[in-house]
Amino acid sequence: MKTFHTTFRVNFLVLLLFILTPAFGQQPSPVSQNSKGILRFKNFSYIDQQGTGLEAFSFLMPADWNFDGGITWILDNPAMPSVTAFRVSDLKSPDQFEVFPSHCYFWTTNLQLLGMFPPGSKYFGSTVKRTITAQKALRDIIMPEQRRGLPGFKILKDENVPELPLALGAGKQAQGFGSSGATGAKLRIRYDLNGVPLEEEFYAVVEQFSFPVKGMYGTTFNTIWYIDYIFSFRGPEGKLENSTKIFQALTSSFRVNPLWYAKYSNVIEYMARQQITRIESIGEFSRMLSRMSDQISDEKMQQFKANGDVYDRVSEKFSDNTLGIDRYFDPHEGREVELPSGFNNAWCNNNGEYILVDSPSFNPNENSNLHWEPMKRKQ
Repeated sequence: MKTFHTTFRVNFLVLLLFILTPAFGQQPSPVSQNSKGILRFKNFSYIDQQGTGLEAFSFLMPADWNFDGGITWILDNPAMPSVTAFRVSDLKSPDQFEVFPSHCYFWTTNLQLLGMFPPGSKYFGSTVKRTITAQKALRDIIMPEQRRGLPGFKILKDENVPELPLALGAGKQAQGFGSSGATGAKLRIRYDLNGVPLEEEFYAVVEQFSFPVKGMYGTTFNTIWYIDYIFSFRGPEGKLENSTKIFQALTSSFRVNPLWYAKYSNVIEYMARQQITRIESIGEFSRMLSRMSDQISDEKMQQFKANGDVYDRVSEKFSDNTLGIDRYFDPHEGREVELPSGFNNAWCNNNGEYILVDSPSFNPNENSNLHWEPMKRKQ
């Protein structure tokens, strides 16, 4: 079993800032605020309790929003040993950001192998299925799984987005593969939920990696392909753009823990090297993880840092004036943070929380047992 694709796939959120502008329009609407004109964010950290026990990722979310979901380790798929699915939602409105689990498939031009593993069956944990485009994947696979059947369901827009895989670096040829490629798409729908009309915009990428296999009857090609980077934004019908800045702040602040990434990469390599097609129990999986090194190789760390540099460059290029993001210096953490623009003052505390407010007289230290400090905006 080869290591087909070792890049981290938590449905990469950060680079999608590049796509948010055409999705929501060039001029974002004012960000939703509470009755006092104050917007408060908190730093959310997700701990991979099922697997590594490490923080896997973190991001900023509105303080009164809810997180639900996380990472699930798949014990029978060495090509994609974990998937991430979660929602970040407003408890007082339909506004929601959602990430969906990636899908992993296998296809081959080897008719003898297809006879043993026909379409719909499993091959090393991956479903056998002919490759399709991202546009078709959203319509024919993701919608039936996630939304079709809801009252008033209707597709409003259905578009190819070739910029999406390019911005993400998806589908780049990997060492040992004969060919690769990727397509991107977005789909806007409307439906009713509990009698409330909603709109939701989905994004996805389809990546494929093919490699030649020499046999008695010539050379055939095996293909591993994924539907990944699947996520959506939801809001009231006709008002989806109102929370654009919140969604942008959430995605731009998303960070992956390199120690978690090291464990994840080591699991893929270990399963491939040992030709493991199934891990029988969580207990066995935990014992395997405990024996693995927490170290990340120089090559993987360079790749990890290079990807992070790309994220930062794309974020800085598109998120400031175009997407309505301001950059501040957090004196508690000693780093730069990106928050929605349109506010005159910003405050932070040592719990990783932020307050944005227009009023110059507002001071969050009043009637609070937390220590808040004003933040300086980057010029």
